[in-house]
Amino acid sequence: MYRSPDEIENPNQYTEGSKKVITVNSYERDNKARNKCIEIHGLGCAVCNMNFENIYGSIGIGFIHVHHIKPLSEINKNYLVSPEKDLIPVCPNCHAMLHRKKNAISIDSLKEMYNENKA
Repeated sequence: MYRSPDEIENPNQYTEGSKKVITVNSYERDNKARNKCIEIHGLGCAVCNMNFENIYGSIGIGFIHVHHIKPLSEINKNYLVSPEKDLIPVCPNCHAMLHRKKNAISIDSLKEMYNENKA
């Protein structure tokens, strides 16, 4: 393995920031469906109940991720989304945990993990 002189002289420093090209599939989303989901379910995370406005004040107003209960990658086609049944608001941390494994974790399973492990 090649090690640069910087790595040898500074073993606890790392080089980052190089550009690279990445190709990904992206699925279209309808912002009206997102807004309706928030209108129905509110701005609190469905897993941990976090509300960004309550924690961060005005900068957090209206901020929340919206999770597709069945991942769009599994549907793999255009479909009619029901904001009430197909979408759920979650904070970015819980959203990342929902997608952490190859097969997405259910909201109920993650909520159970959260409640078992919260401090």
